[in-house]
Amino acid sequence: MSESRYQRSVLMGDPAHFSVQGGANPHTRNRWGRRRSVDRTKAIAQWQRLRDTLRDLGVRVLVVPPDAAQPGLVYPANAGFQTEVDSELPLSEKIFYLANLLPTRAGEKSHYRRVLEAAGFRLAEIDPKYRMEGEADFFPAGDHYLLTFGGIEKQRFVPAFAWPPWKRVYGFRTDVGVAPFLEDLAAPHPVLHVKLILEAHYHGDTALCAFGPRREFLLAYRESIEPEAWNQLETIFGDRLIALSMADAERYAANSFTLSQDGVSHLILPGGVSETLLDQIRERDVTPITVDVSEFLKKGGGSVKCMIGDLGPVAVDHDLGTLANSVG
Repeated sequence: MSESRYQRSVLMGDPAHFSVQGGANPHTRNRWGRRRSVDRTKAIAQWQRLRDTLRDLGVRVLVVPPDAAQPGLVYPANAGFQTEVDSELPLSEKIFYLANLLPTRAGEKSHYRRVLEAAGFRLAEIDPKYRMEGEADFFPAGDHYLLTFGGIEKQRFVPAFAWPPWKRVYGFRTDVGVAPFLEDLAAPHPVLHVKLILEAHYHGDTALCAFGPRREFLLAYRESIEPEAWNQLETIFGDRLIALSMADAERYAANSFTLSQDGVSHLILPGGVSETLLDQIRERDVTPITVDVSEFLKKGGGSVKCMIGDLGPVAVDHDLGTLANSVG
């Protein structure tokens, strides 16, 4: 546990009903467009290992109860985002903004509201005319915030000159129209706009990961973002930017969770990333830890970070309710 009066806290979703129902990203379907089947026993074991890793590092875990109709609850990085997420402040001085999820996951919002309200968080809404999927597309990076976005599409099958002679259009998850609202919240920190271009990396946190004591380092997958945005990131982050190889990017290396407490920094990454990448992280005085969450990536299109909603430091004497650490 942290020696400070605050303890890093996160949201995780009970995986009891994890499955693919909507098939809303390219990882959830096979080449024929059929939804993949989940090995739930394996997924639950992987989820428990990730939760235990967080606990061992002194993180408090608040669990969202399962709902068979909402299997996407295992990915609470899309629940929303919190202002001043890294600041040790009373919850009364922070606000958690609930996300506006895509239609197949919109039902999750009421679950997040119920759990966070019960834990004492102040909640607010984003204008419902904007699709915005929380900290997966809006997160701090050094002195900046990154807003990632892309074209919002009606998900559908369309004809293709290939075999099979159709393909599915997925699109992206956050509308850039929400930018002025987010820029007001982030001020005085500037917000960098990063347009995503690869549907396999449909959230910013699958292509970019800020880590380190002040989130000053950045993992980034060049092929997933517009060239202009890459040039901007290179200029701002310089040698603090680590360009991901295709192999590491496809293992969702950017979908990692950064944790700094008591002067020690860790980065929890999905298993299977390269030793070269792990060495690059160690060279920045950050300890990498890998956890196998392959069932969630291969079937659901989410990895370590997708499975964690960052609630920041919470006072150790603040009772988060009976849900904290409630899944055995």
